Amino acid sequence: MRIGCHLTITKGLDKAAAFAAGIGANTFQYFTRNPRGGAARRIGPEEIGRWRRSREEHDIYPVVGHLPYTVNLAATGGRPGDFAAMVVEEDLQRVGELEGEILVSHPGHYEADRETALRQITSLLEKSLELDVPNRPVLCLETMALQSREIGSLEDLGYILRALGFPAALGVCLDSAHLFAAGWDLRTRAGCDRLVDRLEAEVGLERVKCMHLNDSLVPMGSRKDRHAVLGRGELGETGISAIIVHPFLGRLPLLLETPVDKYEDYGPQLAFARSLVGEGSLA
Repeated sequence: MRIGCHLTITKGLDKAAAFAAGIGANTFQYFTRNPRGGAARRIGPEEIGRWRRSREEHDIYPVVGHLPYTVNLAATGGRPGDFAAMVVEEDLQRVGELEGEILVSHPGHYEADRETALRQITSLLEKSLELDVPNRPVLCLETMALQSREIGSLEDLGYILRALGFPAALGVCLDSAHLFAAGWDLRTRAGCDRLVDRLEAEVGLERVKCMHLNDSLVPMGSRKDRHAVLGRGELGETGISAIIVHPFLGRLPLLLETPVDKYEDYGPQLAFARSLVGEGSLA
């Protein structure tokens, strides 16, 4: 079982890997740059060397970068469009230098209409596929709660991947809270099976690379993005258990983005998740 959480790398990637292992994680996610802005911390060759040694020592994989929330892949031009294209290009390279396996992005939101937005996202990603990126991570589009003008339904992601010919360099990141808010009932095995069947039809299961494991503060179908601590939201213990014991969903790398006061608070939630499948270790 690969399970971890979102951590900061401000003190160094090597320290993040050691911290992850200390709270019972064997994978983690981090922001590639300021999540509410765009500034990126320079990661030099010495830190990269320490990072490679630390992740090997602590058996940390996969490592998931997350683009900032300010990126809108659907922006049709001007500064927002230029910013999105710049961040995708730069951060594919930066995560590749770290030998990170996955880079996650919210698809964005539409300005005029959904169809125009989908074509814009497809165009931007088509250009990204032409980039020369050593150790290229898989760029994964995240499923969203579909609040307001969000792009991110399974049909949206299927449209984009299909238009690009389902390239191996692009994939999908699930989010349990977002899916639940978008109307997918994941509280039972049957509900999880229905999701997996639709995923297979829309994007292909081989392109689903990871899952954000979050409980939901809001009811199913609310179309609001509000995360809750595992087992304390609308999915509850029953829903979280249904997900992590599912033969497909539970074998994905699972990454918590639940509310915490400090990163150490993820430890008990990770232990709780493992207890639902009767695991005594992360083997």
